Amino acid sequence: MIISRLGILTDEVSDDFTEALEWCSKRGLKHVEIRSVNGTNVLDLPPSEVARVSGEIRRRGFSVSALATPLFKCALDPSRKTVPGDLFGAKEEGLDAHFARLPAAFRTAREMGTNRLRIFSFWREAEPRKYLPEVSRHLQRAAEAAERAGFELLLENENACNGGYADEVAEIVERVESPALRVLWDPGNETYGGRVAFPDGYARVMDLVAHVHLKDAVVEGGKPRCVPIGSGRTDFRGQIQALERNGYGGVYTIETRYTPEGGTPLQGTELTFQGLEKILREADLL
Repeated sequence: MIISRLGILTDEVSDDFTEALEWCSKRGLKHVEIRSVNGTNVLDLPPSEVARVSGEIRRRGFSVSALATPLFKCALDPSRKTVPGDLFGAKEEGLDAHFARLPAAFRTAREMGTNRLRIFSFWREAEPRKYLPEVSRHLQRAAEAAERAGFELLLENENACNGGYADEVAEIVERVESPALRVLWDPGNETYGGRVAFPDGYARVMDLVAHVHLKDAVVEGGKPRCVPIGSGRTDFRGQIQALERNGYGGVYTIETRYTPEGGTPLQGTELTFQGLEKILREADLL
């Protein structure tokens, strides 16, 4: 059943890493994904803090499904206008700096017990499809480095990036044609961008998916916003059933992105977790 394969991005629960891990333990989760720790992006943690965090994760019996890095959330060409998205505590840097970060990212991931890193496809251009060949060339270089080091890169469909949707990330991964670059499928991001995640988006990435994020969203009056899973437009019952039917055996990582008005991220995560549990129970997948 899926309960043993559920995980969460810890900073969606709380910026306090210990509080987040305690919540995960109480909910019976076995997997965590690390994006930031106590407000510091995972790639900016000093070695002593990486060792401390890794020890805390192991002591509590969690496995790390991936490092949710901000790698390649940057401009392809600074002379072209883009609108930067959320860096989760990381600083804005150029392309060369992101490539320079790869070896340290591999070391941090290895210390935390994972060989998987979430990456992106550069800040979204006015005509993103025009630049997909250029995106692919750079990510091929990254995939070659990952393959040599024994790592897997997970390319997320992120609305703020050139690979914002299923068709775009699928094209990039197919162009790169490396076992070290696969799709991180986030159906909620597809919904957030006003597209149909399942079955439409999923049909395009189905054979390329190596990791899954779970969030939900609605679009009202042309404006998207995240909501607890089960109260948005994403067909999670159909989506998860299809993933299981097609042999997906990996982790489902909750990425809440919802805080109730006047509430806290932890409360938003609790509502999201409850909504997901209800869907899984009704589908006999819990």
